[in-house]
Amino acid sequence: MSPSEAPMTEIVTVPAMEGGDFQHRTVLLDEAVDALDLTGERANGTYIDGTFGRGGHSRLILSRLGPQGRLIAFDKDPQAIATAQEVNDPRFTIVHDSFATMLDALAARGISQVDGILLDLGISSPQVDDATRGFSFRQDGPLDMRMDTTRGMSAAEWLATATEQQLEKVIRDYGEERFAFQIAKAIVARRAIQPISTTRELAAIVANAVKTREKGKDPATRTFQAVRIFINKELEDLEAGLSAAYAMLAPGARMSVISFHSLEDRMVKQFLASKAKVEQPDRRLPIRAVDLPQPLMKLITKTKPSEAEVSANPRARSAVLRVAERLGDRAGGAA
Repeated sequence: MSPSEAPMTEIVTVPAMEGGDFQHRTVLLDEAVDALDLTGERANGTYIDGTFGRGGHSRLILSRLGPQGRLIAFDKDPQAIATAQEVNDPRFTIVHDSFATMLDALAARGISQVDGILLDLGISSPQVDDATRGFSFRQDGPLDMRMDTTRGMSAAEWLATATEQQLEKVIRDYGEERFAFQIAKAIVARRAIQPISTTRELAAIVANAVKTREKGKDPATRTFQAVRIFINKELEDLEAGLSAAYAMLAPGARMSVISFHSLEDRMVKQFLASKAKVEQPDRRLPIRAVDLPQPLMKLITKTKPSEAEVSANPRARSAVLRVAERLGDRAGGAA
């Protein structure tokens, strides 16, 4: 794409559970896929979309793949899986699981290396906008928050059983909330009277416990983020997923990761930096240059959404794309 061309924005309309439609705009669509460098022989390689969502990145990758190319996508959300199953392309495979499981999932399919991996760590607009999913404090709905509604504990179930200390730790560590102690105490006090079962109930508890508010931000924002991250084991999955992704990359292959909050971005940044830098021995030691430790990855770029994209899709404003390439001899390619 030349600099004069506007970036592509894919808007996917997703049927709601009970009437109406939800729209999803794929963030940093062109930038994330461009970074995989699907050109020449690489177009016939094997690629991973670790978070299918509503398929924006996957569809663009498929449009650039050659006839021998292959794309394996992952997602925990049954609604995302249903959308993926509508993709009629023999080069495409969808796996109903977290991208953290990619080593086993790919091994089961006879794949030992891939030519590129894309991870979009954000939750999709349909998940947020659908009140029945319980992700948003702006609409009243059951306090669920599970990405995969077929397994695991809901947010309401966890809030009913967690100790005050556990609540405080999760809200503080995953929400970076300075009023975590007050919020945890208020949750325990409220559930002693009646269960906390809806999003509006939790949002009201937080609003009453938070004494000051950040300009333009609902006081419940950080708590909802914290509970969602904990319920879905997002940071644990990210840690395992980054290691698995690196292990799967063929030399010369790239990893393209989009994060949406500081905890994710910090993990991604530190992981990539750890592979791109090496401790050098004391210069006074008689070691030949060829024998010095070499970096395992090369940092390619850090990109944020343009003003135009943020204007069209305010949810993109916090997104950060980081791209790195695995170093080494590309001979042999991907499986």
